[in-house]
Amino acid sequence: MTNSKAMTEAGWNLDNSYARLPESFFTTLDLNPVRAPKLIILNKPLAASLGLNDEALQTTEGAELFAGNQIPEGSLPLAQAYAGHQFGHFNMLGDGRALLIGEQITPKGERFDIQLKGSGRTPYSRGGDGRAALGPMLREYIISEAMHALGIPTTRSLAVVTTGETILRETAQPGAIMTRVADSHLRVGTFQYAAEWGTVDDLQALADYTIKRHFPELESDENRYLSLFQEVIKRQAALIAKWQLVGFIHGVMNTDNMALSGETIDYGPCAFMDTYDPETVFSSIDRQGRYAYGNQPNIAGWNLARFVETLLPLLHDNQEQAVEVAQETISDFPDLYRSNWLTGMRNKLGLFNEEPEDETLIEGLLKLMQKYRADYTNTFRALTFDKLEDTVLFGKDEFEQWHELWQARLARQQEPKASSHELMRNSNPAVIPRNHRVEEALEAAEKDGDYEVMERLLDALSSPYAHSPEQVKYTTLPEASARPYRTFCGT
Repeated sequence: MTNSKAMTEAGWNLDNSYARLPESFFTTLDLNPVRAPKLIILNKPLAASLGLNDEALQTTEGAELFAGNQIPEGSLPLAQAYAGHQFGHFNMLGDGRALLIGEQITPKGERFDIQLKGSGRTPYSRGGDGRAALGPMLREYIISEAMHALGIPTTRSLAVVTTGETILRETAQPGAIMTRVADSHLRVGTFQYAAEWGTVDDLQALADYTIKRHFPELESDENRYLSLFQEVIKRQAALIAKWQLVGFIHGVMNTDNMALSGETIDYGPCAFMDTYDPETVFSSIDRQGRYAYGNQPNIAGWNLARFVETLLPLLHDNQEQAVEVAQETISDFPDLYRSNWLTGMRNKLGLFNEEPEDETLIEGLLKLMQKYRADYTNTFRALTFDKLEDTVLFGKDEFEQWHELWQARLARQQEPKASSHELMRNSNPAVIPRNHRVEEALEAAEKDGDYEVMERLLDALSSPYAHSPEQVKYTTLPEASARPYRTFCGT
């Protein structure tokens, strides 16, 4: 522990409520220091919202903390145990290269996990080195901050430090550690771990902790565990709809990567879709398309089914009645998701009210986009600003017919066209973290130590609905390539 002036002034106000769960849920750890930590990037707005002093964090002591060489007062470093279905196969897992240093209590009384990712081996490392490379850590920083700016619930990135060490993956890469901020790291997999290897008392303790931390309004409910499941369903239905609306593909929706808080978590082989195609897959290991863009809602429902299976002992003393309640409740998810998605798509098309034919109108556009390989983001951007010539759909008879139907639909609502335009501006981003732009930033950082490319990209992504002239260069598509874009589980 350090009691340096810089650390005292940093504003750390840590609690360790997770460590008050049964000991089987975690392992406390000693630090695993690195040779030469250097702060690469600090998220100053996030630091301020956490009640932290960014000047104190930008010192040598700050870099030492972000590297796991030192810890602030009040920290109790631990690795969390959890399980999970990985591509449908159940495994015992856990924080194999992450360290929860504590929960920061903000000046507003909010609680956030502070986790070091890439901090070294833990009992859950399963043969891995526990370290992380610079590229994947910067990748998570960029995309998680872009997701936040898009208004999508997500874990966030506070800082990235290089370690002065070389990490061996496919090639030798510079080592790095990222500081992740999350509402919590409670996962579906955490409950799967409790159900498989814990007692019912352990499971109940975890459920009560989850309710107290994320859903305190449920504590007095007659069946608070059923209410917990219902709230998790609602949050996931809203989250997955937001993913679909911006063309985000998580890439590895294992049950250990579904956070009960409703945040997007674990940015591994994630990417954003350019050409609209529901079968789009970027992950190098998803050879069957299990986690394809169009399959994400179905997988979310599958993951929720695995979650409620763990809750059965808490839902009812009678197993059959518990199953009946669970099945009845989970059946709400598809409709909740669809409702969220339809509302978002109406917003993207400037529609304020609902008509029965809206779903046909929306699906009609998507089918045209798929048929003519239209860019997802730029097509909606072209519709927003009535620049139809900017899309490959322009001049197609089918699209002209669809456009007439859309214009007639707009004319039937009370709101003026200016209001629809404003709604579309606020619902259709000008920029997303285009895969080629992210790779460009990572290459400059990894090969040349040039972080300006990344900083300019982050600046453009920070206000995705601004539609400013400065963002135009980030809307361009990558050059055509015979090789499909692939992402890897490097985080």
